Amino acid sequence: MSVEGSIALKRYSPESTGKRPGVVVLHGARGIELKPRAYERYANALTAAGIDAYLIRYYSYADEQVLDKLSTQEEREAYRTDRFDIWADRVSSALTGILERPDSSGRVGLLGFSLGGYVAAAAAARDDRVSALAVLYGGMPNKMVSRVKRLPPLLELHGDADHNVPLAQGEALVKLAKSVGAQAEQVVYPGKDHGFDFSDNDPATTDAIDRVVRFFRSDLQTG
Repeated sequence: MSVEGSIALKRYSPESTGKRPGVVVLHGARGIELKPRAYERYANALTAAGIDAYLIRYYSYADEQVLDKLSTQEEREAYRTDRFDIWADRVSSALTGILERPDSSGRVGLLGFSLGGYVAAAAAARDDRVSALAVLYGGMPNKMVSRVKRLPPLLELHGDADHNVPLAQGEALVKLAKSVGAQAEQVVYPGKDHGFDFSDNDPATTDAIDRVVRFFRSDLQTG
């Protein structure tokens, strides 16, 4: 159980035994169902590298009911802004369950896409159990920037033709991370729009997945 009820979670696990790190995957604004294959590609790549992957639905039932009724982008943005703290708490609750598993190595990362990237950044800033943070075309919620005192190592991937979340949002997140002493890297994909890595046949998809897996393998399987 968590804030506002239980959290739906799907676990992907390697065939290997023993203690392993985990990565929690946070969906974009339209949920996992929009592009399930895209999220599963990341989950499968992580498990192939010996890392458990957890796809979680941080929206509560109440969130889904409200968001379905909001008709404008402005209304949706206002609602999301008010929910970041709750969503970050729900992610932390999921982390508690994951870290209590007997096969957990005690190290866990967050991987967030778009809105999920904002939620991941907010959760990582609030919860020092997060050992690594990867954000794709996201940023830090504006309401949280002044409260950020720490962040784990960060990888941010962004297309420079993103019309949904401007590249400047990712740049600001990386700058913020460095300002609080975190190692942070941004990789910019020229000409790529929002969600570029959800394509089934774009080489940038493979590149993004490979970078994310290498990042987590380096920061979660060592130290």
